[in-house]
Amino acid sequence: MKKILFLSFLIFSIFGCSLKYDEEAVSKDVTPEFIFENPSLIRVENGKKSVIVNAEKIEKYKSNSIFYASDVLFETFDRYDESDAKGSCGLLYADLDSQVFELFDGISLYSKEYDTTFHANVLKWDGKTEQLIGSKRDTVRVEKNDTIIFGTGFSASGISSTFHFNGTVTGEIESE
Repeated sequence: MKKILFLSFLIFSIFGCSLKYDEEAVSKDVTPEFIFENPSLIRVENGKKSVIVNAEKIEKYKSNSIFYASDVLFETFDRYDESDAKGSCGLLYADLDSQVFELFDGISLYSKEYDTTFHANVLKWDGKTEQLIGSKRDTVRVEKNDTIIFGTGFSASGISSTFHFNGTVTGEIESE
């Protein structure tokens, strides 16, 4: 029940500010500077695309590097312009300065390097520490080849290329 209330509050907080703006009642810090409808954004670093993001809506705030987005599809690219990861989620919070990305609602992430897909409802990526962390109680499904693992308390390290679960784990492994 607490999780439902928290998620309801989070969704209201993220999208509640976009419904109607009253200059006297709403601070400029919580009013989006830009609202993009159905955008396709491409981030370029060192002359090469690094990320493509498509969304139903993206809100950008003036006072910081924070973005909120809904119905998001994204793809990242390596230094050779090859796709290295793809994903989607219902809601996204992104803080570009701190390199923290929080994904919610029907998340699917595919890593080409590890040929692994992750499915969850809540995930947080910290770009500085290269850590992918799930909610304590949310079940994360990991698929690789003929192996499917479900577990809670998920965390993964991009540095050590490992993942583990701190909670209950179940799964299927098919082999010849």
